[in-house]
Amino acid sequence: MPDRREFIEVSIKSLTGLLLPFPTQLNSNFNTMTKRKVYDVIIVGGSYSGLSSAMALGRALMRVLVIDTGLPCNRTTPHSHNFLTQDGNTPQNISKIGREQLNSYPTVEFMNDKAIKATKTVHGFEIELESGEKILGVKLVFATGIRDILPEIDGFKACWGKSVLHCPFCHGYEVKGQNTGILANGQAAFELAMLISNWTEKLTVYTNGQSTISSEHKKRLSARSIDIVETPISKLEHQEGYIKSIELEGGESIPIEVIYSKVPFEQHCTIPSELGCSINADGYIQIDESHETNIPGVYACGDNVTRMRTVSNAVSMGTATGISISKKIISERF
Repeated sequence: MPDRREFIEVSIKSLTGLLLPFPTQLNSNFNTMTKRKVYDVIIVGGSYSGLSSAMALGRALMRVLVIDTGLPCNRTTPHSHNFLTQDGNTPQNISKIGREQLNSYPTVEFMNDKAIKATKTVHGFEIELESGEKILGVKLVFATGIRDILPEIDGFKACWGKSVLHCPFCHGYEVKGQNTGILANGQAAFELAMLISNWTEKLTVYTNGQSTISSEHKKRLSARSIDIVETPISKLEHQEGYIKSIELEGGESIPIEVIYSKVPFEQHCTIPSELGCSINADGYIQIDESHETNIPGVYACGDNVTRMRTVSNAVSMGTATGISISKKIISERF
């Protein structure tokens, strides 16, 4: 077997261990393809889960390419929490440390580009990039996260990740005891208010329109002195992303320091579904215990597969994915 520490040109000999056999009658395009590098694994997405996958794979001597645009979902969040040894560090600095550490693994490469298409080939997969380049890989990992769909409320986007939050386990300690709003309706509003009541007793639910909260849940909220405001919100007054008040339609302004909101989302990358990867009813890519999707050779990890949106969980899932793929490749080539 060739030394995996150096890239080699694709040849019949180097591809004998791959999942799919090559046809005995090679077409004219194959001679061109044999001059291109083939990576053991292409990782689409270079945030926490993607970087963690790359480290596990690099330590297993796998040839890895990480494709990333440098625009993680949490880029507006000033600090990351609930991650042992990194509590309070900035998301950007955590990623920077990860990339610096990966530079010591010669089989791991990075490419600043955007993947726009993936095609199944006889030897694995071909990824087409926005720049026009096409890359070959045996296995694919999608660590592409999700895209939050923010409501059209003036000031909401500017406050998202700073004072309009999605997760009390990530940020609740820093805003404990503060005057807090819940921007949600129906069952989601009740569940979020119940959860956030652990961090503060100063709670108000803003349904941004007619309430759909059940009578029973209204009684339980009232018993905890949690008011429900149905008047639509016209604006969030803020200073550099830190909310000062909610302005309702009609002009009423209510002082507030933090809001929790559970917003809808969509997959940040559509390539997995275009390849045929199953998406569950909640909108996440379905994976098995090894983090492989229903498409053989295609894996996913991080926020695109789970509602547990924490940095520590993304890192954990990335490590597990990298180990699973490494074991798979080793067994296939033995």
